[in-house]
Amino acid sequence: MRRESWISASHALGLSSLSGAIAVFAWNGDAISLPLALIFPLIWSRAKTRLAAALISASYILVASRALPLSVAEYFKADVLLGLGVWIASAFSFVLVHILLWRQAADWRRALCYALIMALTGFPPFGITGFAHPLTAAGIVFPGWGWFGLFATVILACCLVTRHCWMAALVLGAFWLWSSAPNLSSKIHMVSTKASPEILSPASSEARPLSLPTAGSAAGQTALPKAWPKAWKGVELHMGMSLGRDLSLRHQSELLAIVEMAAGRDKYFILLPEGALGLWTPARERFWTQSLESRALTVIAGATVINADGYDNVILALNENGSRVIYRQRMPVPISMWRPWHAWTGQPGGTPARFFENPVVEFDGITVAPLICYEQLLLWPVLHSMAYDPDLLIVIGNGWWTAGAKIVAVQRASATAWARLFSMPLVMSFNI
Repeated sequence: MRRESWISASHALGLSSLSGAIAVFAWNGDAISLPLALIFPLIWSRAKTRLAAALISASYILVASRALPLSVAEYFKADVLLGLGVWIASAFSFVLVHILLWRQAADWRRALCYALIMALTGFPPFGITGFAHPLTAAGIVFPGWGWFGLFATVILACCLVTRHCWMAALVLGAFWLWSSAPNLSSKIHMVSTKASPEILSPASSEARPLSLPTAGSAAGQTALPKAWPKAWKGVELHMGMSLGRDLSLRHQSELLAIVEMAAGRDKYFILLPEGALGLWTPARERFWTQSLESRALTVIAGATVINADGYDNVILALNENGSRVIYRQRMPVPISMWRPWHAWTGQPGGTPARFFENPVVEFDGITVAPLICYEQLLLWPVLHSMAYDPDLLIVIGNGWWTAGAKIVAVQRASATAWARLFSMPLVMSFNI
């Protein structure tokens, strides 16, 4: 009896260690490594007890979010114990779902349970902390396949928890290698993650085609990228925590100089990071509109807008004619920004969650899908936007608080994977 218990414990610890190792490599900030996350359901399905399933899922999600403790401590300027508490709490829903839906049952029941797990961890309420979702890898395994590629990934992930797991793993591996081959043709333009400032335009040397086979390529068809009327540039900033917090006019003048340098004499949309403009006031609006007079230039930037109950984390569009809010963040960071208990207790402050509001914006003749910071780590915000068939994906973030961790790199990798899945032009702008 004691020997059987020892073997069972060793088996559980071995699988949980393997699960953690997979998370290390899958979520290292390199988009090409994301398909390793699809090994997790295979490992989880090998658990012999519910406790083992808990250890395996906890190991995966805690290692995948390993940057949280120090990053949270840096953000709040608090002890690392606060970071550890947030780290463990954020993993709770992921582990709970994987415990409750673990089954030793027939293949079809296990596959159905895992499909339900993917849905629950991808959409609210559990999906509010649904980072490190294995389906993020769909764009790397099936680039250009769109919704068909997403559904194919769901089906194969479900097969990984059945007796047909090795066949599903072989199919996933083959498509992963095929899509990663450097000699495959592609017609989608995507921003280089090494460009600074990042540029996305047909004339840019950094906007090289990536290898994106499409569902119709076997029939000799070629998926053309969706075009947009003007060039976009995403600017990379290294201003740390001063971005958006420096209230001086000098700081706004520095941002304006960066915008003008990025644009040159061309007609551009210049994308700035989350919170770049800080608290948006009439005085700042006058400064920017006057500065942009006689310039065929539009600045798209993150800002903070005060409302009756707190504030909104938004994206503004501004030019010589004025400014307007084009996007309000759907899912702010829980605790630091979104504080639902304030609404329950009648307290003001914090940022409201607008779960399924403003998924896209019609802008200058094209449909744009915006994502701000935390939304890039989740499943449902990007799928919500993709359901409206946008022409362009823009992502912004402010990673000054990441304490040297790879959170921004993971955000970039996730955005790249989704853009590849839907053959969509991508513009990114981050501050670190």
